[in-house]
Amino acid sequence: MINSPIDHKLLDYLSQYVTDHKKARMEEVLALRSRYFTVVLEDIYKPHNASAVIRTCDCFGVQDIHIMEKKDLYEVNPYVVRGASQWVDIHKYEPEKEHSAVDACFGKLREEGYKIYATSPHGDSMPLHQLQPSEKTALVFGNEHAGVSDEVIAKSDGLVHIPMSGFTESFNISVSASICLYDLQEKVKQNLPANYFLEEHEKELLRFEWYKGVVKNVEVHIRQFYANQ
Repeated sequence: MINSPIDHKLLDYLSQYVTDHKKARMEEVLALRSRYFTVVLEDIYKPHNASAVIRTCDCFGVQDIHIMEKKDLYEVNPYVVRGASQWVDIHKYEPEKEHSAVDACFGKLREEGYKIYATSPHGDSMPLHQLQPSEKTALVFGNEHAGVSDEVIAKSDGLVHIPMSGFTESFNISVSASICLYDLQEKVKQNLPANYFLEEHEKELLRFEWYKGVVKNVEVHIRQFYANQ
């Protein structure tokens, strides 16, 4: 989540370099942006798969993606995200001496009020249709071969899986994320929680970041702005 303060005069200054069409589109997207659902990726070693999930999250209006890096570090694949990474917030966690990447990530999520569900077909996992998102929900997806780790399973609040009828045991990770997010959003659509959409100060922070992201030579403009103050 973006926590930096906003210089409102600078925001107004930059707005003149953003087209009316682009500003209108940003406002449409901001009105539907949400942190009620979030996606967590654990040790994804195929960058195009993680990048596809980022694109999926943007399409569903999910603002935050959390990436736990253990053996593998993630870099955005620009050919897959197709610009989606500039509109969402990507949070990365690495293991440290004091705690694991899972502890760091889950600790932050729980501070923000999330119930955490690991996606796994094993153990006492519930089918997706039984998961009722009555509170902020984080879905954890594991790597392409091993799935989520034993640590994630042990430290999650529950397990959930997508029922399948074929020989294959799992969908591609971006497909899984799409199915899960669609299902959860459909469940809350008729009775949206009061905290589903972003608050106004969150929208303002994103608007500031998005303006800076689309204005060409923005650093030059910012220097010029402050030089004239």
